[in-house]
Amino acid sequence: MTARFQRDLLRGSLDLMILSVVSRESQYGYSIQKQLNLATNGQVALPAGTLYPLLHKLESQNLIRSRWDDSTGRRRKWYDITAKGRKALNQRTSVWQNYVACVADLLGDLGGPVIAGQQRNS
Repeated sequence: MTARFQRDLLRGSLDLMILSVVSRESQYGYSIQKQLNLATNGQVALPAGTLYPLLHKLESQNLIRSRWDDSTGRRRKWYDITAKGRKALNQRTSVWQNYVACVADLLGDLGGPVIAGQQRNS
């Protein structure tokens, strides 16, 4: 069984994760939860009580938009990324990758594992 990430680690990256999932294709809430869980091998199991406030926040910031649809036989609220959201995703991804590289460099000096694809500055 895979351990889940601590809340402190997730708090600063959930918006980025959600934007990433929604950027691939339209998603509804449960499908976003499922995609996050699958993509992280169960390390990010986002409860609805956490997900929906984040979706509302992203929508109020015009990073995503929603629409109701019942063509699948069940009425669901679908989410799509906006142009502003795609720009924010690209910017936040760059910042996150730089952050991860910095932490990997620091931890690498302690003899721990180096993250795949990251080079240490020696």
